[in-house]
Amino acid sequence: MEGLEHSLAIVELFNKAFGRPIAALLGLVGIHVKDPSNCVPDYIVMSLIVAIALALFLGLAARKRSTVPGKLQNVLELIIGFFESQLTDIIGPEGKKFLPMIGTVGLFIFCSNLLGLVPGFMSPTSKLNVTIGCALTVFVYYHYQGMRAQGVFKYLKHFTGPVPILAPLMLPIELISHFSRPISLSIRLFSNIFAEEVLIVVIASIIPYFLPLPFMALSIFTGLLQAFVFVLLSCIYISGAVAHEEEHA
Repeated sequence: MEGLEHSLAIVELFNKAFGRPIAALLGLVGIHVKDPSNCVPDYIVMSLIVAIALALFLGLAARKRSTVPGKLQNVLELIIGFFESQLTDIIGPEGKKFLPMIGTVGLFIFCSNLLGLVPGFMSPTSKLNVTIGCALTVFVYYHYQGMRAQGVFKYLKHFTGPVPILAPLMLPIELISHFSRPISLSIRLFSNIFAEEVLIVVIASIIPYFLPLPFMALSIFTGLLQAFVFVLLSCIYISGAVAHEEEHA
């Protein structure tokens, strides 16, 4: 439980520094916080740490680009190439335009999955609120891209299916199918990362230092796998949204 205590200490420090200003801002929009020292929950603090760290790291790396790439630039280009290959393989050549969204979500989830392995931190994705937020972002994004590619009415029309007489049957089936996607994405990611964190904390509390190391190594692989599955399904959802018209043509 030591890692959890440290993570709470970080959250407490953050709230001491920013809790009152944030509570004051929330008060301006009618949200009253009784205890400013607990204004910001742990998963938001950890999510901010991941987001700020990624923004600073990638921003500095982008400024140091050169025609003769170094080791760091090679690694980053491999990561970008991986995202591009997934998008082009699933969506087609036009899939590259979705790289900013898919790359951001993929890197955020991967880094969030691994953050809990650092002493004194916790994985934001071990909280359902964070995974739901990521899943809803993808949900809204691929519907937006579908409407943008096909037009609002044509995109919404595909929910009724290609045969008008079957529309009353197809509409609820399509709606259930689409609304189950963010639920599936969020619960799958949350359950895996949460279970890993609990397992490592329990093992570390019984026999610290060496015994948790194999499980931590496995967590790195699982964190990468879960981020890959999230990215893969997101690409599939985008592909279905933007290419639906062609499929029925």
